[in-house]
Amino acid sequence: MGTAFETILPENVPVYHLGLFREKTTLQPVEYYNNLPTGITPTANTASNCDVAIILDPVIATGGTAEAAIQTLRDWGVGKILVVSVLGSDQGLRRAATESGGGGIQVFVGGVDQKLESKGMIYPGIGDM
Repeated sequence: MGTAFETILPENVPVYHLGLFREKTTLQPVEYYNNLPTGITPTANTASNCDVAIILDPVIATGGTAEAAIQTLRDWGVGKILVVSVLGSDQGLRRAATESGGGGIQVFVGGVDQKLESKGMIYPGIGDM
């Protein structure tokens, strides 16, 4: 008897990883891992490398890291991007949702806090992940 994932997901679905974190002092995204296949660049006459990508970002504060991930995936040719987060700031979620004009981006979040403190942390938030 198969698992629930075996019955939901089709066979041979490739899984790639893109790892980013936010540098604490500059608040800029830093890419530390990327195993997206290289040498495959979509053109106007070819299909994209991937139809759907899912970004898992536990906390979207300024939105810079989510924005960088979306830009990387767009450059790679992804048409639809789902962003999933536990908590986000209003500002950061708007930034992520409107990256590249917002087309093909859907954002799912468990909770939204309205404010960011001076160090780029969500207030009141849940602390740094």
